[in-house]
Order: sequence, then structure tokens, then C-alpha cells
Amino acid sequence: MSDTSAYASTLNFRLGAFGAAVPLLFFVIWAITTSVAGLTSEIGLVMGAMFGITLGLLFCRSSWHDYAQNLFTGMTQPVGVVAIVAWFYAGMFAQVLQAGGLVEGLVWLGGTSGATGGLFTGLTFVLAAVFSTAVGTGYGTTVAFCTLMYPAGVALGAEPVMLFAAILAGAIFGDNLAPVSDTTIVSATTQDADVPGVVRSRFKYSIAAAVPSLILFVIFGGAGADSVDVGNAALTNLLASTDAAGLAMLVPFVLVLVLALTGHHLITSLTWGMVSAVPTMMAAHTGSFADVFAFNPDSDQVVSGALVAGVQGYMNMAILILLIVAAAHLLRAGGTMAAITSRLMVWIGDSVKRAEFSNWLIVAVLNSAITINTAAEIAAAPFVREIGERYGIHRYRRANMLDAVTSALGYIFPWGAPILLGWATLQSMQTQYDWLPVVAPTSVFPFVFQGWFLLLIMLFAALTSWGLTFEKTAASSR
Repeated sequence: MSDTSAYASTLNFRLGAFGAAVPLLFFVIWAITTSVAGLTSEIGLVMGAMFGITLGLLFCRSSWHDYAQNLFTGMTQPVGVVAIVAWFYAGMFAQVLQAGGLVEGLVWLGGTSGATGGLFTGLTFVLAAVFSTAVGTGYGTTVAFCTLMYPAGVALGAEPVMLFAAILAGAIFGDNLAPVSDTTIVSATTQDADVPGVVRSRFKYSIAAAVPSLILFVIFGGAGADSVDVGNAALTNLLASTDAAGLAMLVPFVLVLVLALTGHHLITSLTWGMVSAVPTMMAAHTGSFADVFAFNPDSDQVVSGALVAGVQGYMNMAILILLIVAAAHLLRAGGTMAAITSRLMVWIGDSVKRAEFSNWLIVAVLNSAITINTAAEIAAAPFVREIGERYGIHRYRRANMLDAVTSALGYIFPWGAPILLGWATLQSMQTQYDWLPVVAPTSVFPFVFQGWFLLLIMLFAALTSWGLTFEKTAASSR
């Protein structure tokens, strides 16, 4: 591994290699247990990682000083630091776009398009995909579109279950493809890959899932005879809260996309995006500089605005990734990674297809259990990298397998955080619109087409080697 240190492979644990896995294993069990109990939260996951690392001390036969040094060595690896800084910039950019009214502009576009029934459901999927790609947060997309687009769609004859599924599917598209998405950043940095290259290489997978998803939403997205009759007044009130001027915020989004995909560093691209977003929102009269950043002496935080909210939104995840990266480093220092991969090699043999299927399965299992997809992705990343590097699988391919399966499963299962978040949002909307139907998580999950197609496409890619590439050094030796 390229990130080994002076402290790597120097720790001895009770129970051997299994003892070194205790911190990470405890975290996974903690995450699964809290998820099943409906008690999942980011700070709760942080505490689970802290408890696991502390528990690892009791299994360490080496000096606790060496154990602590290995933890700090793990935390200082570039993968964690790069992800954190990228998250902060991406979070700030996303909040600036939202402060500038991008979601209101997209909802206005949907409401005035004249689309009804299945066409509106399909349009909702497209607009949610655009928004999530722009802001890089599937969770934020779910809340925003359940708040505005869902009531408008029901009023225009969209089938409620399909409409909710279209919102979740659009969130998956951006979470998987956006250069500023947390899952994109983690998948790239943990595999030592550049974000623009990763995004370009995974476009074909995202589109291959999106096209049939769009067709199905259009075909089955109409409510038909069961349409809820809410009257024109309700729809007029909904559209009154939207503003076409918010579409101006697509300009900084396109700028970031172009810069990122033409080879500029993600931080550079996001900086220019934020610099251009402020005058754009002011010119469009959708926001002011105070919405972006302001000093507020009456607040406990003193400072406020979109930039502050963007950084705050990732503080807990920043701590979590450092702890998980440190726990993963213990797997190498204690020999766990070598023990696991050596046993896997017996089954995999010389088959790259089996190696890829192993990566697909590891990511799928962890994401099925851990409801916050970024946390599951961080936990799976060391195994994906270790197996992939042994077979010379290109870092882009490893990142794509890691991110696509993570993004897909994070929005499918009824116990997943995004579905529960959207369900809670729909429930809260009933206080404002008593006619609004609430879709249960158990009803929507079979129809989140983007997630299911993306999951199956990556399984197909693993089993058939579609899109598989190798690192140059490995390819030349084959």
C-alpha cells in the first residue's frame, strides 16, 4: 500500500488479526443496531467509532503508546484530510445555490411546464437529478422536493408513490454523479483517484440506469382515476412560493461542472462557483450577500449564512471519516487486511471477475446494514482498494463500484435514512395540506428505479467486465 507508515504492521492483538478488527467491527455492529432501532444519527455514529477505538485498546498486546501512534498515523493519511476539505467546499457551494433559490426555480419550471400525471413524475425525476447534481446532496434534494415538488405533482395528477420514488431516484442520480457529492469525494479520495476523472468514467453507468428509469416513471407515474382532487386554488398557492429567477443559479452550477470536468481541481472549481454565485443571486434578486455570510452578534455562533451552514453540515462526518480511516489503518497494522485478503484470494484465484464481485458484495452488504451511505462507503473503501490493487483494477473502476452501489442502496431500503427523511417530510407537509397523501417507506422502495437499475448494472459490470480497465503498470504486466 502507498500509505504505509513507520508504525504499520507493528501491532499485536489478542485474538490475532481478529483483535485488530474490533474497532471497525464494533462500529459496524453499532451502526446496524442503531439503524434497526431507529436511533441513527451522525453524532451517534461518531460515538460508536469512538467506543470502538477505545475498546480496541483492551485487545492490543503492544504498548498503548504504539496503538495511539497508529491511530494518529491513520488520521493523518491524505484520504481523510482531502475528503474533509472537499466536503467543506462542496457544502458551502450547495448552501449558496440553495440560498439563491435554485430549488424554487426548478419547481417553478416543473409547475409551469404544463406536464401532468406521468409526464410530471418523469419531469420531477429529471429536475431532482439536476438539483442533486448541482448541490451534491441527495438528502437535501429529498427534503426540498418533498416539500415543494411533491404537493405540486399530486395536485397535477401524479401517482403519489411513483412521485416520491422519482424524487428519491433523482437524488440517487446526483449523489452518484455530482463532482461535489460526498459519496463521489469519498469514493475518489479513498481509491487515490481524481474526482473529474471518476465522474467522467461513471457517466455511462448513471445514464444507463437513468434512461429506463425515466421511461418507467412516465409510463406508470400517472394517478389515473385515483387522482386527488385538490382544486386550482391549492396549486396556485403552491406555485406562488416559487420563483423563476432562481434558475439563474444554474449558471454557477454549470461553471463548476465545466471546470471540474476539464481537469481543474475540485477546490478551484468550487471556489469559482461560489465567487460567481454571489453576484448572480444578487443580480437575480433571489438573495443578498448577508444570506451567504454575515456577522450576527445576537447569535451564539456570531457568524451565519450559507457558507457557515455548509461547513457545519459536514462537521460530524469530518470527525467520523478521521475515526474510520484510523480504524481501517489498524486493520493493516494488526494484519487483519492481509488475513482477509489472503483468504479471499483462495476463492478469487486468478479471476478478476470474482475480485470485482467480491467488491460489489462487500459494498452491498455494508450499505444494506448501515443507513447513512457515506459511513458505509468509508467502512467498505479499504477492502475495495486492497482487493482492487492486488488485481490491478483501475482506481476509477474501484471508485465507481464503491460509489454506485453505495448511492443505490442508500435510497432503496425502507429503513434507509433518505426514505425515512422523505417520509417524515411528507408527514410534516400534511399540517399545511390536509389533502396530501403520505407514502409509507415500505410502499415506495420497489419503485426507486434508478437505485435498482444502478445496483444491477454494477453487478452486470462486475460479472461481465463491462467497462473494466486496469492500471497501466498492471495492464502492461498481463
